[in-house]
Amino acid sequence: MVQIVTDSSCDLPKEFIEKIGITVVPLVVDIDGEIFHEGMDITPREFYDKMAKSINLPKTSQPSPALFAETFDTLSSTGSILCITVSSKLSGTYQAALIGRDLSGADVTVFDSLTGSLGLGLQVLKACRLAKAGKTVDEIIAELTTYREGMNTLVLLNTLENIVKGGRLSQFQGSLSRILDIRVLLHDVEGGVEPLEKIHGKKRAMEHLLARIYEYHPEPTGLEIGITHINNLADAETIEQVLLEKYTQPKVVISEMGSTMGTYAGDGGMIIAF
Repeated sequence: MVQIVTDSSCDLPKEFIEKIGITVVPLVVDIDGEIFHEGMDITPREFYDKMAKSINLPKTSQPSPALFAETFDTLSSTGSILCITVSSKLSGTYQAALIGRDLSGADVTVFDSLTGSLGLGLQVLKACRLAKAGKTVDEIIAELTTYREGMNTLVLLNTLENIVKGGRLSQFQGSLSRILDIRVLLHDVEGGVEPLEKIHGKKRAMEHLLARIYEYHPEPTGLEIGITHINNLADAETIEQVLLEKYTQPKVVISEMGSTMGTYAGDGGMIIAF
């Protein structure tokens, strides 16, 4: 059976990873000089707390090619390996995996998900189902490519604080956005993320988010959606409940956002992939 490898930015719940047997290579996060490996020595909750207390934006970095090569070599005796990574437009992880493949003696194929968080996670879950069904790497890649082309990712920022910390917005602009209660909705564009609209108020932001989901997936069936959040389970569950009423038997996965994606989403942020 094809072995599936991914990186920690997939934000899959730990119980999914353990039950299915997915191999996860951790990204690195630097918080005020402290180095952590996502999903290994820092939990999402610990990350949120440290991020909130820091005046600086955490720094994230991809796994080393050597770590990928070591991971591939460890799995090489089991047969072919498919490694699915976070979008190459968002991280150097894809490139690191390619170099790791070349350093390794294993039979490895690297696939660019062109998304992140549970957008990546949903692709990994699909690949695992196909692998379990006995599909070859080429067959899995063919189905994943079609699935990837139909995938949408939305990001709802509850605060612009991390954008201010990252220097992309001034302190004044950040303060003004808090006063006006501005939320920002972003969407994926060819593997990257770009602003879609600025919205005043939480209620209207949620309405706009749901409207986009309905627009992108008008069919009443077949919705498979992943929702990750930072300290915002209530809104994630609200979206889930609305979708359960709107669609016929939707598959909904809710998870806490890890440090890689959480660095940019900020407190209360959500990423929705479907």
